[in-house]
Amino acid sequence: MNSFHKATIVFLVYLAFATVADAAQPISSQIEHAARAQLERQLASAGLSEPRFELDVVAARPAPPCAQPVTVEALDTRQSARMRFVARCPDPGGWRYEYLVRAKVSALVAVALVPVAANEPLTNDAIALERRDITNVPDPVGDASLAAGQSSRRVLRAGDILRSSQLAAPILVKRGEQVVMLARREGIEVSTSGEALDAGGRGATVRVKNNASGQVVRMRVTGVGTVEPLEAAVIR
Repeated sequence: MNSFHKATIVFLVYLAFATVADAAQPISSQIEHAARAQLERQLASAGLSEPRFELDVVAARPAPPCAQPVTVEALDTRQSARMRFVARCPDPGGWRYEYLVRAKVSALVAVALVPVAANEPLTNDAIALERRDITNVPDPVGDASLAAGQSSRRVLRAGDILRSSQLAAPILVKRGEQVVMLARREGIEVSTSGEALDAGGRGATVRVKNNASGQVVRMRVTGVGTVEPLEAAVIR
């Protein structure tokens, strides 16, 4: 084989690889664009302040050329650190390749400034907004005012990120304690005492035993030691 033929073969091999690389690059850009749009929607929906993220598109191998525009769709975006997308070539006998996108996400989120015991109400002085890596935090609280007054279901250490799933309204009615059963109707207010058979925070439905009649009714917690009927009715 003479030098001309060798040079021609080398050039054709180079051209083939270059074509594949050129085809793969726009697809990676499409994948990154789709992942970026998905993350922006998720972060906006979560109400987080000043979110920032970095993306890394991972492909097992370069995609072959496609004569028609490649379509991209999300397969699984529940975890920002491991999002899956698929690219499809609509050519006859086209291909389907999956891509993995790893994202690193940060935002201003509510954190505990001091240790807080479980079920202890959070005060404004105990909460601050700080920029944190939330890549692996599924439900961070982005508004400190939403956490104030709530309590954590677990012990919080100083610096812990507050999570929506771990916060609850403080217990205002405790099981076994005496409560005021208050009903209002057409300007008339009637109250009596009862025993709470359940514990609950504001808005929770609890069972209450009327001390006078012995009747057990379901009522809504409205304040500390105070409940009201689920429907407007006079207490009997």
